[in-house]
Amino acid sequence: MSLWSHRDFRLLWAGDTISYVGASVGRVVLPLLAAGTLAATPFQMGLLTAANTAAFLLIGLPAGVWVDRMRRRPIMLTADFVRFGLLLTVPVAWWLGVLTLVHLIVVALLVGTATVMFDIAYQSYLPVLVGRDQLVEGNSKLTASQSVAEVSGPAIAGGVAQGVGAANGVLGTGLGYLASALFLLRIRTHEPEPQRAEKPNLVAEIKEGLRFVFGNRSLRAIVGTTGTANFFGGMGMAVIVLFLVRVLDLSDGVVGLTLTSAGMGGVLGALTANRWNKRFGQLRVIWLVMLVTQPFGLLIPLAGADWRLVFVFVGDLAVAYGAIVYNIAQVSYRQAICPDHLLGRMNASIRFVVWGSMPLGGLVGGVLGGQIGIVPTLWLAMAGQALAVLWVLFSPLRSREAVAA
Repeated sequence: MSLWSHRDFRLLWAGDTISYVGASVGRVVLPLLAAGTLAATPFQMGLLTAANTAAFLLIGLPAGVWVDRMRRRPIMLTADFVRFGLLLTVPVAWWLGVLTLVHLIVVALLVGTATVMFDIAYQSYLPVLVGRDQLVEGNSKLTASQSVAEVSGPAIAGGVAQGVGAANGVLGTGLGYLASALFLLRIRTHEPEPQRAEKPNLVAEIKEGLRFVFGNRSLRAIVGTTGTANFFGGMGMAVIVLFLVRVLDLSDGVVGLTLTSAGMGGVLGALTANRWNKRFGQLRVIWLVMLVTQPFGLLIPLAGADWRLVFVFVGDLAVAYGAIVYNIAQVSYRQAICPDHLLGRMNASIRFVVWGSMPLGGLVGGVLGGQIGIVPTLWLAMAGQALAVLWVLFSPLRSREAVAA
C-alpha cells in the first residue's frame, strides 16, 4: 500500500514540506542579509555558516541519548516552536533598527541547536510511523518534497530580498517552522514509550551508540564520505554567495534564481532514487551515484557573468542530484539495520561527525576566502567534495557482506 494513503505520514509530509520551504528561504536570505545589508567580511560569512551547524558538534552526541529516552514527536514540536520564536527576533530587530551581525550569528546558532534535536528525533521517528519495510518509499517522498522546497526557496528568497528586504524574508522561514508544528500536532499514531536504562548513564549510552556506528565498517565508510563531503560543502557555502555577488556581480534576484539549480537536482534525485535502487541495488547506489555526479561540481568555479553562468546551474544540479540519491540510499540502509532502542544514538553519532564537519568547513572556507581568495577556495571545496566518494568506494558496501561488516 502506498504511503499516500497513510494519513499520519501525509501530515508529516505536509508539515515537513512547508518547513523546508521556509528553511530553504532562510539559507539564502540570511547570507544575503549578512553580505549585503550588514557588509560581512569573508571570515564573518564563515562564522555565520559555522553557526548554522555548530550545534551538531556541541550537543550532537548527548542529543541522541535524550532522543532515545523520550518520545520523538514532542521533541519535534518543541524544536519547531523554538525555531519560530528565535527567527521572529530578526525582522523585529530590523524594524527597530538594532539588528547586528552578532544577533544574526547567535540566532543561527540557537536555531541550529533546535534543529539538532528535531533532525535526530525525525529520523528516529519515521520507522515508528511507517514501518521499516516502507523506509525507502518514505524517505524518497519526504526528500522529493524537500527538494521541491530547495527549488522554490532560493527563488522566493531572492525575490523577497530584492522586493521587501532580506530581514523580512527571515519571517517566512519562521512561519514555515510554525506550520510544521501545527501539522505534527494532528498526528494520531501511537508512539510507544521508549526503553529506558535501569540506571541512566549519559556517557555509557553515548559510547553504546558510537560503538554501534564505528564498529560497523560500512557505517564507518558512510560517515567518512558524508563527513568529508559536508566539510568541503561547508567550505563552499561560506564563499558561494560572495562568489555570485562580488565576483560575478549578480543581483539578489539572480542569485536566488541561480541557486535554485541545486533544488532542481534534488527533486530529480528524489524522483529517480527508487529507479537507481531497483536497477543497481541499494548498496551499490551508495557509492556509484557519488562517483558519477560529484565531479561536476568542478564546473562551478569556471562560471562567469555571461553564458558561463550555466556552469553553476549544471554543477549545482549534478552535485545535488547525486547527494540526494546517495542520502536516500544510505539513510534507509542505516535505519533498516539499527535496533529501535539505538536509533536516536545511531543518528546522533553519525550526525555529530557528518554535520559537525560543516561548521569546521565553514570556518576554514571563511579564512581561506580572505587569505587566498574566493575563487581558489571554491576550487578546493569542489575538489574535496568530488574525492569524498573514496571512503565508500573502498568499503564493504561493494560486497554482499555489507550488512554484517
